[in-house]
Amino acid sequence: MARFEGIYVAIVTPFKENDELDEKRLYELSQWLIEEGVQGLVPAGSLGEYATLTTEERKKVVDIVTEAAKGKAPVVVGTGAPSTQQAVEWARYAKQAGAEGVMALPPIHYSPLENEIIAHYEALNSVGLPIIAYNNPRDYKADLTPDLLTALSRLDHVVAVKEFSGDIRRVHEILDQTNLEVLIGVDDLAMEGPLAGATGWIAGVPNALPQPCSKLFQLAREGKVAEAMVLYRDLLPLFHYDADPQLVQSIKYMMELAGQPVGPTRPPRLPLTEEHYAKVKAAFKRAVAHRSVLPH
Repeated sequence: MARFEGIYVAIVTPFKENDELDEKRLYELSQWLIEEGVQGLVPAGSLGEYATLTTEERKKVVDIVTEAAKGKAPVVVGTGAPSTQQAVEWARYAKQAGAEGVMALPPIHYSPLENEIIAHYEALNSVGLPIIAYNNPRDYKADLTPDLLTALSRLDHVVAVKEFSGDIRRVHEILDQTNLEVLIGVDDLAMEGPLAGATGWIAGVPNALPQPCSKLFQLAREGKVAEAMVLYRDLLPLFHYDADPQLVQSIKYMMELAGQPVGPTRPPRLPLTEEHYAKVKAAFKRAVAHRSVLPH
């Protein structure tokens, strides 16, 4: 039985124009996403700009999202950090805050050896919260291959993987070789992932369009390919931005277009070119032209 089933939105972190954390907006956004039907929230991930937050700000983000979601939807907290000790501290903070799990990257600042990756997850496992291992070889140096995930799955609390390699074959291999749940991690496999057996989706674009994305994922899980395909093709140009290094700027702009503004990104992320935003806007207009994709 899947523990992290459906769409878990990797929630963005709203900032005010003066660069301060917008606590009120974060609470409102958390509530809105839950009301729109997403299954869970994932604060303090890459899309949440965790690396730009101070320790106190990051704690506030976790506290605000868990408070907004209490009794309504599970929260899975990102533990990305430069050291294993710091990642473990964030896992402990997530447990203290009442989170239902953590999303845990492997060591991120160099190419770790396999035994170092396993030791990293063993330390996280000691906290006692369910762990979604986060595989993102596009942006980090470690690759959690199916063989390595087989070893990690022997840890009591490693129960799932967020698969962000972009290779749909990985979903089949992981499900064949391990007992882990697979949550698709890259938006432009939001249809292929569930068709291949992924039971969850840790998602970016649903920050802006939660309802149609939820509908798409459910149709794909039910094997209703023809219905899913129509919706997917309209959303796909937007989904591609989730796999781009400038995903945070793009998705925050989508949210503005959807009537859910969340302010700027923090440096080193700067505003993008007008040409880039025009392309995002065109893709957004195509998506919402479909009557099933109209934002609410």
